[in-house]
Amino acid sequence: MDNDQLPSIKMIKNLSILTFAFLVTFSINLKAQDDDMLKMLDDSVPKKKTKEYVYATFKGTRLINFHTVEMPGPNSLEFRISHHFGDLNSGSYNFWGLDGGASIRLGLEYSKNGRFEVGVGRSSLEKNYDGFLKYKLIKQTKGPQQPFTIKLFAGMYYISMNDPNAEATKIDRYQYQTSRLSYAYQVIIARKFNSRFSLQLSPTMVHYNIVDKLDDKNDLFAVGLATRMKITKRISLELEYEYRINKYATEKFYDAVGLGIDIETGGHVFQVFVTNSAGMIEPQVYGHTTSDWQKMGLKIGFNISRMFTIVGKKKNK
Repeated sequence: MDNDQLPSIKMIKNLSILTFAFLVTFSINLKAQDDDMLKMLDDSVPKKKTKEYVYATFKGTRLINFHTVEMPGPNSLEFRISHHFGDLNSGSYNFWGLDGGASIRLGLEYSKNGRFEVGVGRSSLEKNYDGFLKYKLIKQTKGPQQPFTIKLFAGMYYISMNDPNAEATKIDRYQYQTSRLSYAYQVIIARKFNSRFSLQLSPTMVHYNIVDKLDDKNDLFAVGLATRMKITKRISLELEYEYRINKYATEKFYDAVGLGIDIETGGHVFQVFVTNSAGMIEPQVYGHTTSDWQKMGLKIGFNISRMFTIVGKKKNK
């Protein structure tokens, strides 16, 4: 090869190296611009916000007599004691209802996942056994996505007492076991407006397999209204009222009402209240309240609840 051709060959090599370096640098810059563009596009697309749920709409699973949208947390068991004394208008001889005529209910409520609940109870009034299921269909969120909490409720009730009039009438009211049964269904809708105030509506249907008179209806429709006002960190006021849509032909029953105060003490919630209902379950409260609150047919009562956490055994690895 001639020496005159050497510079041209070296020039070609140098040009090739420069071209390769340029292409590499250009591709790196192009990739960086693409990354910046993708980042800008990603930032321009609104990101999906995670839902923030609202908690503690009410302090417990019940207000006074009414169920609320609350339920025990995951793997939690609640033990509840409810006690109603006699009527205040029974006078001083009966110590304004404290001497007698009291009714009591013991209940257990359990939830595995904090969304589905099962409960059982036993009331002294009518020696009634009850069982119910509750399911939280919708949870209220912070913001406009879900403004309400909605819970579905279904209960079944069994009267175990003997007919007190059977000997006199020669007819046993409960000769058929199905006559002892009644049922209740509710859609419970609640909203926590702020840290102090909550409101709840509960459209209700109660079905009685047996009624007192031919004119009485087996199905009772009612609406329950409940509200909670927080006074301090551990004290709140509660009010509940039930309006019966279809009343019995004979006005021997009244709408149920209750006014109470909650006091939280650690794991316990203690509640003192006045109500005109002797019963503490739906067929008794909604359909068979026999005292007129407008004539001071009110009873002093209290509820105590205690929550337990059920811890399962850890599996050995």
